[in-house]
Amino acid sequence: KMATKEQNLEFLNNAMSTLTQIATNLSTPKNIRKNITDLVEELKSDEYSMSVRALNTINSLDDVTQDPNLPSYVRTSLWQAVSTLESIRE
Repeated sequence: KMATKEQNLEFLNNAMSTLTQIATNLSTPKNIRKNITDLVEELKSDEYSMSVRALNTINSLDDVTQDPNLPSYVRTSLWQAVSTLESIRE
């Protein structure tokens, strides 16, 4: 069953909230914070459809989670955001 626009928006906002918490947490490595901040900005942009933005972010986050310097709790939160973004269907 297709998600409604409202459901998709809720998923998007939940994911952005999770990512923003990671990006503003000073114990997250600085390069990761910058990366995540950029991804949140891309998610907010209306340049592409919501599902395309979600997919692009998922692909980028897959790369970020491979970073060996990433604290495990940050990785877990990023996977949570990925899981939420994967729920977006248009």
